[in-house]
Amino acid sequence: MRAFLPLLFLTFSAVLHAQPLQPFQASYTADWKQLPFTGTAERSLRQQADGNWELTFKASMLVAGVSESSIFRLQDNQLQPLHYKYDRTGLGKPKKSRQSFDWSTLQVSGKDKDGDYQLPLHAGVLDKSSYQLALQQDVAQGADSLSYIVLDGDDLDTYDFRILGDEAIETPLGTLNTVKVERVRDPGQNKRKTTLWFARDWGYLLVQLNQVERDGKEYTIMLQDGRVNGQPVRGLAR
Repeated sequence: MRAFLPLLFLTFSAVLHAQPLQPFQASYTADWKQLPFTGTAERSLRQQADGNWELTFKASMLVAGVSESSIFRLQDNQLQPLHYKYDRTGLGKPKKSRQSFDWSTLQVSGKDKDGDYQLPLHAGVLDKSSYQLALQQDVAQGADSLSYIVLDGDDLDTYDFRILGDEAIETPLGTLNTVKVERVRDPGQNKRKTTLWFARDWGYLLVQLNQVERDGKEYTIMLQDGRVNGQPVRGLAR
Protein backbone atom coordinates (compact mmCIF):
# COMPACT_ATOMS: atom_id res chain seq x y z
CA MET A 1 0.00 0.00 0.00
CA ARG A 2 1.35 3.42 -0.90
CA ALA A 3 1.97 5.64 2.10
CA PHE A 4 1.02 9.30 2.26
CA LEU A 5 1.70 11.21 5.49
CA PRO A 6 -1.32 13.05 6.96
CA LEU A 7 -0.94 16.81 7.25
CA LEU A 8 -3.47 17.57 9.97
CA PHE A 9 -1.15 20.15 11.50
CA LEU A 10 0.69 21.28 8.37
CA THR A 11 1.76 24.92 8.53
CA PHE A 12 4.47 24.99 5.85
CA SER A 13 3.52 27.24 2.97
CA ALA A 14 6.59 28.10 0.84
CA VAL A 15 5.43 31.72 0.74
CA LEU A 16 7.92 33.95 -1.02
CA HIS A 17 8.05 37.32 0.73
CA ALA A 18 11.50 38.16 -0.63
CA GLN A 19 12.31 40.04 -3.80
CA PRO A 20 10.57 38.89 -7.01
CA LEU A 21 11.96 35.78 -8.65
CA GLN A 22 15.01 36.52 -10.76
CA PRO A 23 15.65 34.42 -13.88
CA PHE A 24 19.10 32.83 -13.97
CA GLN A 25 21.30 30.51 -15.98
CA ALA A 26 24.29 28.77 -14.41
CA SER A 27 26.81 26.16 -15.52
CA TYR A 28 28.84 23.95 -13.20
CA THR A 29 31.52 21.31 -13.18
CA ALA A 30 30.48 18.01 -11.61
CA ASP A 31 33.23 16.05 -9.89
CA TRP A 32 32.82 12.49 -8.57
CA LYS A 33 35.70 11.89 -6.16
CA GLN A 34 35.86 8.18 -7.02
CA LEU A 35 36.02 8.70 -10.81
CA PRO A 36 39.01 9.99 -12.83
CA PHE A 37 36.98 12.48 -14.85
CA THR A 38 34.56 15.37 -14.38
CA GLY A 39 31.22 16.20 -15.90
CA THR A 40 29.08 19.27 -16.44
CA ALA A 41 25.82 20.53 -15.03
CA GLU A 42 23.42 23.34 -15.91
CA ARG A 43 20.70 24.97 -13.85
CA SER A 44 18.26 27.64 -14.98
CA LEU A 45 15.09 29.49 -14.02
CA ARG A 46 12.95 31.19 -16.65
CA GLN A 47 9.45 32.58 -16.89
CA GLN A 48 7.22 31.12 -19.58
CA ALA A 49 4.88 33.06 -21.89
CA ASP A 50 1.87 32.02 -19.78
CA GLY A 51 3.42 33.49 -16.64
CA ASN A 52 4.40 30.17 -15.08
CA TRP A 53 8.02 29.43 -14.22
CA GLU A 54 10.33 26.55 -15.15
CA LEU A 55 13.28 25.42 -13.06
CA THR A 56 15.60 22.94 -14.79
CA PHE A 57 18.72 20.99 -13.89
CA LYS A 58 20.81 18.83 -16.20
CA ALA A 59 24.02 16.95 -15.43
CA SER A 60 26.06 14.66 -17.62
CA MET A 61 29.19 12.59 -17.21
CA LEU A 62 30.85 9.88 -19.22
CA VAL A 63 28.74 7.11 -17.70
CA ALA A 64 25.61 8.87 -16.50
CA GLY A 65 23.13 11.66 -17.07
CA VAL A 66 20.41 13.33 -15.00
CA SER A 67 17.71 15.79 -16.01
CA GLU A 68 15.11 17.32 -13.71
CA SER A 69 12.54 20.04 -14.20
CA SER A 70 9.67 21.68 -12.37
CA ILE A 71 7.01 23.93 -13.85
CA PHE A 72 5.33 25.99 -11.14
CA ARG A 73 3.35 29.15 -10.55
CA LEU A 74 3.11 31.79 -7.85
CA GLN A 75 -0.36 31.89 -6.33
CA ASP A 76 -0.84 34.58 -3.67
CA ASN A 77 2.95 34.63 -3.27
CA GLN A 78 2.91 30.88 -2.71
CA LEU A 79 4.99 28.58 -4.87
CA GLN A 80 2.77 25.87 -6.37
CA PRO A 81 4.27 23.06 -8.48
CA LEU A 82 2.33 22.08 -11.60
CA HIS A 83 4.48 19.48 -13.38
CA TYR A 84 7.62 17.65 -12.31
CA LYS A 85 9.79 15.20 -14.21
CA TYR A 86 13.03 13.39 -13.52
CA ASP A 87 15.15 11.18 -15.77
CA ARG A 88 18.37 9.33 -14.96
CA THR A 89 20.52 7.18 -17.22
CA GLY A 90 23.56 5.15 -16.26
CA LEU A 91 24.60 4.54 -12.64
CA GLY A 92 22.56 1.35 -12.47
CA LYS A 93 19.00 1.06 -13.69
CA PRO A 94 17.48 4.03 -15.57
CA LYS A 95 14.96 5.96 -13.51
CA LYS A 96 11.96 8.06 -14.55
CA SER A 97 9.45 9.97 -12.47
CA ARG A 98 6.50 12.15 -13.48
CA GLN A 99 4.07 14.19 -11.36
CA SER A 100 1.17 16.49 -12.27
CA PHE A 101 -0.40 18.73 -9.62
CA ASP A 102 -4.06 19.74 -9.96
CA TRP A 103 -4.74 22.47 -7.42
CA SER A 104 -8.39 22.81 -8.45
CA THR A 105 -9.19 19.26 -7.36
CA LEU A 106 -6.33 18.95 -4.84
CA GLN A 107 -5.02 15.80 -6.49
CA VAL A 108 -1.59 14.83 -7.72
CA SER A 109 -1.10 12.17 -10.41
CA GLY A 110 2.24 10.45 -10.69
CA LYS A 111 4.13 7.70 -12.45
CA ASP A 112 7.33 5.92 -11.48
CA LYS A 113 8.88 2.44 -11.66
CA ASP A 114 6.00 1.02 -9.60
CA GLY A 115 3.32 2.36 -11.95
CA ASP A 116 0.70 5.09 -11.79
CA TYR A 117 -0.64 6.61 -8.58
CA GLN A 118 -2.98 9.37 -7.38
CA LEU A 119 -2.72 11.14 -4.05
CA PRO A 120 -4.48 13.96 -2.19
CA LEU A 121 -2.76 17.32 -2.46
CA HIS A 122 -2.28 19.73 0.43
CA ALA A 123 -1.30 23.38 0.57
CA GLY A 124 2.42 23.88 0.88
CA VAL A 125 3.51 20.63 -0.81
CA LEU A 126 6.50 21.04 -3.14
CA ASP A 127 8.20 18.73 -5.61
CA LYS A 128 11.84 17.62 -5.44
CA SER A 129 12.97 20.49 -7.64
CA SER A 130 10.79 23.45 -6.62
CA TYR A 131 11.67 23.11 -2.93
CA GLN A 132 15.24 24.03 -3.89
CA LEU A 133 14.05 27.42 -5.11
CA ALA A 134 11.97 27.90 -1.94
CA LEU A 135 15.14 27.16 0.05
CA GLN A 136 17.11 29.66 -2.03
CA GLN A 137 14.48 32.36 -1.39
CA ASP A 138 14.25 31.60 2.32
CA VAL A 139 18.04 31.77 2.72
CA ALA A 140 17.90 35.18 1.02
CA GLN A 141 15.40 36.32 3.68
CA GLY A 142 17.52 34.98 6.52
CA ALA A 143 14.62 32.77 7.59
CA ASP A 144 15.03 30.96 10.89
CA SER A 145 12.99 27.94 9.80
CA LEU A 146 14.05 26.10 6.67
CA SER A 147 11.62 23.21 6.51
CA TYR A 148 9.70 21.92 3.50
CA ILE A 149 7.10 19.24 2.77
CA VAL A 150 8.30 17.51 -0.39
CA LEU A 151 6.56 14.88 -2.51
CA ASP A 152 9.29 12.26 -2.99
CA GLY A 153 7.83 9.58 -5.24
CA ASP A 154 4.50 8.71 -3.67
CA ASP A 155 5.53 9.68 -0.14
CA LEU A 156 5.69 13.00 1.66
CA ASP A 157 8.95 13.81 3.40
CA THR A 158 10.01 16.74 5.53
CA TYR A 159 13.27 18.32 4.36
CA ASP A 160 14.99 20.38 7.06
CA PHE A 161 18.00 22.65 6.66
CA ARG A 162 20.08 24.94 8.86
CA ILE A 163 22.26 27.92 8.06
CA LEU A 164 25.89 27.43 9.09
CA GLY A 165 27.09 30.96 8.38
CA ASP A 166 28.99 33.02 5.83
CA GLU A 167 31.89 31.67 3.78
CA ALA A 168 33.98 33.07 0.92
CA ILE A 169 34.27 30.53 -1.92
CA GLU A 170 36.96 30.61 -4.60
CA THR A 171 35.44 30.02 -8.05
CA PRO A 172 36.56 30.49 -11.66
CA LEU A 173 34.56 33.75 -11.54
CA GLY A 174 36.49 35.04 -8.55
CA THR A 175 35.73 34.97 -4.85
CA LEU A 176 32.03 34.87 -4.03
CA ASN A 177 30.52 35.71 -0.66
CA THR A 178 28.18 32.87 0.20
CA VAL A 179 25.84 31.56 2.86
CA LYS A 180 26.59 27.96 3.82
CA VAL A 181 23.61 25.67 4.44
CA GLU A 182 23.34 22.00 5.32
CA ARG A 183 20.57 19.44 5.18
CA VAL A 184 19.55 18.22 8.62
CA ARG A 185 19.11 14.46 8.89
CA ASP A 186 18.92 11.99 11.76
CA PRO A 187 22.48 10.58 11.85
CA GLY A 188 21.17 7.35 13.30
CA GLN A 189 18.92 6.75 10.29
CA ASN A 190 20.61 8.44 7.36
CA LYS A 191 24.34 8.91 6.85
CA ARG A 192 23.97 11.06 3.71
CA LYS A 193 25.35 14.58 4.00
CA THR A 194 24.38 17.55 1.81
CA THR A 195 25.98 20.98 2.00
CA LEU A 196 25.13 23.99 -0.19
CA TRP A 197 26.57 27.47 -0.71
CA PHE A 198 24.46 30.40 -2.03
CA ALA A 199 25.87 33.67 -3.44
CA ARG A 200 24.86 36.67 -1.32
CA ASP A 201 25.48 39.25 -4.04
CA TRP A 202 23.84 37.34 -6.91
CA GLY A 203 20.29 36.56 -5.92
CA TYR A 204 21.49 33.68 -3.71
CA LEU A 205 22.38 31.65 -6.77
CA LEU A 206 23.69 28.17 -5.94
CA VAL A 207 27.50 28.34 -6.06
CA GLN A 208 28.51 24.92 -4.79
CA LEU A 209 26.90 21.69 -3.64
CA ASN A 210 28.65 18.80 -1.94
CA GLN A 211 26.97 15.42 -1.46
CA VAL A 212 28.30 12.44 0.48
CA GLU A 213 26.30 9.26 -0.03
CA ARG A 214 25.60 6.50 2.48
CA ASP A 215 28.39 4.37 1.00
CA GLY A 216 30.93 7.18 1.26
CA LYS A 217 30.86 8.16 -2.39
CA GLU A 218 31.17 11.91 -2.81
CA TYR A 219 30.46 14.43 -5.53
CA THR A 220 30.65 18.19 -5.84
CA ILE A 221 29.27 20.70 -8.32
CA MET A 222 31.00 24.09 -8.60
CA LEU A 223 29.81 27.21 -10.41
CA GLN A 224 31.76 27.98 -13.59
CA ASP A 225 29.61 30.65 -15.22
CA GLY A 226 26.28 32.31 -14.59
CA ARG A 227 23.86 35.13 -15.25
CA VAL A 228 21.24 36.51 -12.87
CA ASN A 229 18.54 38.75 -14.33
CA GLY A 230 20.69 38.99 -17.44
CA GLN A 231 23.77 40.20 -15.56
CA PRO A 232 26.97 38.08 -15.69
CA VAL A 233 28.10 36.80 -12.30
CA ARG A 234 31.41 38.31 -11.22
CA GLY A 235 33.36 37.59 -8.07
CA LEU A 236 35.63 39.84 -6.07
CA ALA A 237 38.91 40.79 -7.74
CA ARG A 238 41.56 38.10 -7.39
